[in-house]
Amino acid sequence: MHVGTGRRSTLWASALMGSLVLTACSGGSGSGADAGAEAKVTITPGSGTAVKLGSPISVKADSGRLTEVEVKDAKGNKVEGSLSGDGASWTSAGNAAPGATYTVHTKAKGGKSGKGKESTASATFTTEQAEKVNKLTNTPGNGATVGTGMPVSILFDHPVDKDKRAAIEKSLTVTTQPKVEGAWGWVKDWSGQDRIDWRPKDYWPTGTKVSVKGNLSGVDSGEGGWFARNYDFGFTIGADHKAVIDVAAHKLTMYENGNEVGHIMGSAGSPTDPTRGGIHTVRSKNAAETMDSATIGYGNQWMLDSKWVTHLTASGTFLHSAPWNNSIGVENNSHGCFGMTTSDAKKIYDFLLIGSTVEVKNTDSTKITDVGNGLEVWQENWDQWKKRSALK
Repeated sequence: MHVGTGRRSTLWASALMGSLVLTACSGGSGSGADAGAEAKVTITPGSGTAVKLGSPISVKADSGRLTEVEVKDAKGNKVEGSLSGDGASWTSAGNAAPGATYTVHTKAKGGKSGKGKESTASATFTTEQAEKVNKLTNTPGNGATVGTGMPVSILFDHPVDKDKRAAIEKSLTVTTQPKVEGAWGWVKDWSGQDRIDWRPKDYWPTGTKVSVKGNLSGVDSGEGGWFARNYDFGFTIGADHKAVIDVAAHKLTMYENGNEVGHIMGSAGSPTDPTRGGIHTVRSKNAAETMDSATIGYGNQWMLDSKWVTHLTASGTFLHSAPWNNSIGVENNSHGCFGMTTSDAKKIYDFLLIGSTVEVKNTDSTKITDVGNGLEVWQENWDQWKKRSALK
């Protein structure tokens, strides 16, 4: 995600000590009281070896005004930043990335009016290497079209210290069209990795355009980890397709734009393994899959091939075909999934988008599904969710 404001800029040549002060290469002449004035340009940071991690980049013109600042990394990527109202200083939108070389080019004119002599300055510096680079995996993927219950979910490669979470959260922005209220919340993923999700207060309106940006380059995540780049991705909210499973009635009902459009019969979890209740979010789908009892703690009891599998929880609550079950629509006898005929499983597979919601009601299950057990952000109400933010 790339986040920045104001004017963009570039940086280079020769390693420096501390801040670099330059009055280089003056030329031209102005008129009036400032005609002979020349700006003194200071570039920070500047180091003879490596620049400390987490440093912002700044340029200051004493006795003058900056007319141009350009900062680039070794790959030619521009660094975004903003110029002060008086034109005397420029500051990067974020920090310098670890293990990166930057080149700075500036132009300035002397005098308070900025009509004095023109001068140019340039410099290069390199930042320290990070002990480890923290990367993220975003869900949904860039350009995806998803259901009305889909959160923004960001999974981190390395742990994030609790005292670093507020700074990271501030570096992340979600912009929507039309405007939608929502909030970030910190989650422990089923994998054990740290995660931060953004969910809307209510379900997304169909057609919403979502843009997610993270100005994370040079941000400290703790335990020796740093982010080395910015992130930028977006997605679109698709059709309003939802499902409701009434466990006691052995029935799944489909809704489009709030209107019932059909139902199918199936078999939910047995009284000893009841299907988890609450509002689940479709996290993935698989056209063909082998149901392995060992993955849900039942050893080697079965290994069954199933088609049209719609995944809800990470722990194994699925909607799927169950051709081996002779009691579909009559008895709840599964180990927590909702089993259907193969043709009906295909209908559900096609109807629900990744990010659509499936509400399970009238179940005997008393288990509370953790938010990190899939994309389970709707297991909590809005007030509960907001408490997960590091910016209380």
